[in-house]
Amino acid sequence: MSHFSTVKTQLRKKDSLLQALHDLGFEAQQGQNLVRGYRGQTVKAEMAVKVKDGGDIGFRWNEGIKAYELVTDLDLWRQPVPVERFLAKLTQRYALHTVLKATAEEGFEVAEQQNNIDGSIELVVTRWDT
Repeated sequence: MSHFSTVKTQLRKKDSLLQALHDLGFEAQQGQNLVRGYRGQTVKAEMAVKVKDGGDIGFRWNEGIKAYELVTDLDLWRQPVPVERFLAKLTQRYALHTVLKATAEEGFEVAEQQNNIDGSIELVVTRWDT
């Protein structure tokens, strides 16, 4: 019996997901990886974060929803925050990188970035029109 859980996300852009994971201190291996779980069970994923004490964290593409979904063995989750909080932090960092990339493509530059006490991030972007 498999112990793996799959959590749907709205994470669609691979580069932003990789940058968000990096921001949180994780280095994901890309390509076809095996995500390890209970008693050596594995499942395939396009990205995997290998974890020493606990189950690995993987992301695999779901063509039906056009997004990556998290796959992990929740019984072996040993991160300092619950999986819901991990996904909230990851999604915030993902959104930041997605916005920064989109604004840069439109010719904007970050004039100010503020990390607030409540955990929110405020950005001020500018663009000079000629």
